[in-house]
Amino acid sequence: MKFHSKPIAEHAEVPLGDEGRLERLIAHWTDERPGPKAAAGHNNCYVLSVCPREQADFAHAQLAEITGLVEAQGDLVVGAQTHVLTKPEARTYIRKGVAERVGELARQLGADMLVLDAELSPSQTRNLEQATGLPICDREAVILNVFERHATTRRARIQVEIAHLEYLRPRIRGLGLNMDQQTGGLTKARGPGETASELLARQLDGRLAVLRRGLTQLKRSDAAQRKQRSSCARVVLVGYTNAGKTSLMNALTEAGLSTRDRPFETLDTTSRSLSRHGEDVLLSDTVGFIRRLPERLFASFESTLAEVAEASLLLVAVDLSDPEAREHLDTTAAILDKLAAGQVPRLIVFNKLDRLSEPPDPQLLAAWSRGHPHVALSSRDATAIAELRERILASVRAHQSERELFVPYQAAEITQQIYAQCRVLRATATPNGTQFVIAGKPHVVEEIVRAARRKRS
Repeated sequence: MKFHSKPIAEHAEVPLGDEGRLERLIAHWTDERPGPKAAAGHNNCYVLSVCPREQADFAHAQLAEITGLVEAQGDLVVGAQTHVLTKPEARTYIRKGVAERVGELARQLGADMLVLDAELSPSQTRNLEQATGLPICDREAVILNVFERHATTRRARIQVEIAHLEYLRPRIRGLGLNMDQQTGGLTKARGPGETASELLARQLDGRLAVLRRGLTQLKRSDAAQRKQRSSCARVVLVGYTNAGKTSLMNALTEAGLSTRDRPFETLDTTSRSLSRHGEDVLLSDTVGFIRRLPERLFASFESTLAEVAEASLLLVAVDLSDPEAREHLDTTAAILDKLAAGQVPRLIVFNKLDRLSEPPDPQLLAAWSRGHPHVALSSRDATAIAELRERILASVRAHQSERELFVPYQAAEITQQIYAQCRVLRATATPNGTQFVIAGKPHVVEEIVRAARRKRS
């Protein structure tokens, strides 16, 4: 994402460029960050994972996660450590003395950026930069950068840029310039005019307005598509990032999607037909979840995540080989509740069984599933995938209604609708038409039955 601060004609005297420094400082939030570069033009980062004392047992997993995210945003990790925090400090989040020691150690290792695994306020970021002498990148900025690198479609780019600009907006005063410098006013009296920070904020607000209008148009398109698919049974794949959702999607539907082993490889919702035998069951792959997913991304990806709450069945993927599998499942459940999808039926899929040295404990998996049906498999096991597909279809069919109806031969559009939206259990030809036994969503079946009655009358 590139931020531009080109002065407009009426403010030509405002030193927005400031000899190019502002552009370089804004580039701090993009792939063109200033300072010494590591190999291939990236930053050397020192990572500090801040772990609350009550979560100290998960300190190692949290450090590994934030380190993986930093590498996924394209930077080089030159050092990392965990700091157990009793209570966040108001000014610097961590104690100033700790910040100074970490900054000194990071500089000795050749770091030109300090990554803090915490969500910092703009003032905390500025105070930490003063204490450490290094640019600070917090957890939210890292996740936004990873999303930005993986955004390829127009929808994803708009969603990520909105979240990124909203993150940058309150941090304008921390860009490192005298952002209170004023230009002359627009009247002949040349009174006080806008400060540089006010002008930049206005430019960002203008860009946000344009992006939000574009996103609103996409939401309308999404709503229309969901309305067209209202007759379809929708199964949605959800789970922690890197749980193997896309691998399951490919195995179940032969979608051929990218399955590279990196966080947030999938940002856009992709749907494929799960069954081609007279019924329409769509399987959708969605963006992965993570601990403390920034609120801005929830808002920006609202239309993308709307598929989750409207699903007929949720397929919850869990990486069984990950030591934090239980915590990942709990995180997924909490996010589903937040998306108003807590009551949607779900099937827990414990994936990557082939990576285990011994079979998992069935009682343990049952306890983790909390009463939801579950299965353990590998997406590479064709037999297990075939059984999973049948189990998904059986679960969907359990909520379908079954009816018998007669369709005259001249009502070809009804016959076409039956084969497009329902499962045909039996079709018997007669001299005047076809006698069907069909199964499908209750409201779809009833609509077809009413249409057939009108044709006969």
